[in-house]
Amino acid sequence: MSTEQSSSRPKKVTTQTVVEMKEQGEKISMLTAYDFTMARIIDQAGIEVILVGDSASNVMAGHETTVPMTMEQMIYHASCVVRGVDKALVIADLPFMSYQVTANEALTNAGRMMKEAGVHGVKLEGGRFVVDTVEKIVNAGIPVMGHLGLTPQSIYQFGTYKVRAKEDAEAEQLVEDAKALEEAGCFSLVLEKIPAELAARVTESISIPTIGIGAGEECDGQVLVTHDMLGLNKEFNPRFLRRYADMHSTMTKAVQQFITDIKSGDFPNENEQYD
Repeated sequence: MSTEQSSSRPKKVTTQTVVEMKEQGEKISMLTAYDFTMARIIDQAGIEVILVGDSASNVMAGHETTVPMTMEQMIYHASCVVRGVDKALVIADLPFMSYQVTANEALTNAGRMMKEAGVHGVKLEGGRFVVDTVEKIVNAGIPVMGHLGLTPQSIYQFGTYKVRAKEDAEAEQLVEDAKALEEAGCFSLVLEKIPAELAARVTESISIPTIGIGAGEECDGQVLVTHDMLGLNKEFNPRFLRRYADMHSTMTKAVQQFITDIKSGDFPNENEQYD
């Protein structure tokens, strides 16, 4: 990132900021957060976009899929995150069945996420079938991030977490869906677990930024689940994941040392107690 680009960017990241970043050829960084402390850390580290993902269902609640998350749970997590953020753009997932029934219900739930949690926009999954819903939400003044490729809320329909859109027909439909979401008013688009060549094609085909997860280097930005990136989760090992730390081992050793110090009488010592 050049000094010129950094100094010219406003302190607070907005939806317009990320669109301009694509225009300037500057990559966008995005991570997940579900609580105040984690949001505070990654915001102060300089992350540009924070996603309050329904992946909280997996990493915070221990569910197998994202399907069980409710609006109330997402609003709670999102409000915690917003309180920890000064600079980053905060986007929250609309959970399963909060926007699929009717466009009016989707608008109501998106409005709740903005008013009750204080986020700066919402994200929802799907292509041509959610275009009318996206238009309704955007027309109400609520920014929308789209999501194509592997859409975890539809896992029971797919039946697998394998790479999506490898076949020509599905790839062509994904490109058309991306264009339709842009036309409907999405300000950006997540591309999850699709061939890198297809992601590059989509990125070139639309003017709004693409943010990839398992979608190759040609996307305008990249996102990972923070718990995975920090190595807090040992069980999840997809090809696209790069671990930047081994916090699982660090925390395990710290807890074990704490136990040892208590058992030995070393903790607390004279400096850690009151006269």
